[in-house]
Amino acid sequence: MSSQTIIKCSEAIAAKGWRIAFVESASAGKLSADFSLTPLSGKILRGGIVCYEVFVKEQILLVRHALIEQYTPESAEVTQALAERAAVIFNSDITVALTGLTTPGGSESEEKPVGTIFLHIITPVGVIKHREVFCGSPEEIVQQAADKAASLIIQKIG
Repeated sequence: MSSQTIIKCSEAIAAKGWRIAFVESASAGKLSADFSLTPLSGKILRGGIVCYEVFVKEQILLVRHALIEQYTPESAEVTQALAERAAVIFNSDITVALTGLTTPGGSESEEKPVGTIFLHIITPVGVIKHREVFCGSPEEIVQQAADKAASLIIQKIG
């Protein structure tokens, strides 16, 4: 079930006549699924790609291996590269990229603990770059990140 924030976001996107697409790593398709369950999904949702593993980031989305090696797969820089590539693939008005750490075993560190999420959102009225550390279970972290993405889009597009 989609949250009220995601429903409100889909209404704001539909009011502009825009389309949205997602490229998701840590959320593994959660944003695409949530937006697909809104009443206006047929008007706004273009599609999504799950790029959980580095292989998909590099081989399908053509993110340079050197960029991933330098910054890690869960980073602002890689998230931006994913958003830029997905915007071309989907020809979407709004493109949301999400990477991050929902469980131990990735690139977590003292500066980047589990719960860290990176969002890079391309819109017709500007780019949103956001990093936030969420608390809770992996499911709770991803839901909070999905709601944050929707909230950021609402704020940006009015």
